[in-house]
Amino acid sequence: MTEERNRLRTTFDEAASLYDEVRPGYPDQLFDDVVSLSGIPEGGRILEIGCGTGQATVPFARRGYRILCVELGENMAAVARRNLEVYPNAEVRTGAFEAFSLGDAAFDLAISATAFHWLDPAAAYPMVARALRDGGSLALFWNVHVHSDASEGFFEATQENYAREAREIWDHRYEGPPGQEEIPDRTVEIEGSSCFGAVTRRNYRWDETYDAEGYIRVLSTYSGHRSLDDASRENLFRSISDLIEEEYDGRIVKGYLTTLYVAKKK
Repeated sequence: MTEERNRLRTTFDEAASLYDEVRPGYPDQLFDDVVSLSGIPEGGRILEIGCGTGQATVPFARRGYRILCVELGENMAAVARRNLEVYPNAEVRTGAFEAFSLGDAAFDLAISATAFHWLDPAAAYPMVARALRDGGSLALFWNVHVHSDASEGFFEATQENYAREAREIWDHRYEGPPGQEEIPDRTVEIEGSSCFGAVTRRNYRWDETYDAEGYIRVLSTYSGHRSLDDASRENLFRSISDLIEEEYDGRIVKGYLTTLYVAKKK
């Protein structure tokens, strides 16, 4: 874990309540697919890595599973506990996942929602595999930004704002959101760990509409934007908000792709 990567993965904790309010959740079909593809038994035990505020935890808790969540951020964990307080079989512990003693063969399923990329895969995959019982499964899923015709060029247009106000996070090579077919496939990494067998992948494509205030609130939860100094962040957000109001009639559309990977422990 590089120092910079470790620093960035802690920035979410500073905006835990906002993260819970504005970050998009996951399609309902995904949770049904995780259950069916993993073969988790009724009332089975789940390990969640990096639960955040519990956005992906609640749907599994609602289905009656016993869940142990490991969350790095104290504030994120506190919000998750509030969201899970009606589910006594869900427990949230705070700390770095890499430092936890999980026990061997203790879980039927391990999940991670838009969080596993913060871990060193060389250490994380063997650790998860040891925690799973024979026949247990790993389910990793992410929300990623992809191209949508409904965006009408908004994200390309914002590059002028980033170049002017926040060059430290501006990517001069950026040509717009990637197409669905351009999203990197994590199958090779999972199968290459030698801890898990053949991967089943599912994709879920959807759009989300934001007004100017709502989109700025979402940007306020991104690690790169949170790492900006206050003046740069304020100027960037003001200029993007003005762009939405003046050029896009106060509303923009962001395309999302949710990718799911499920594999059995070897």
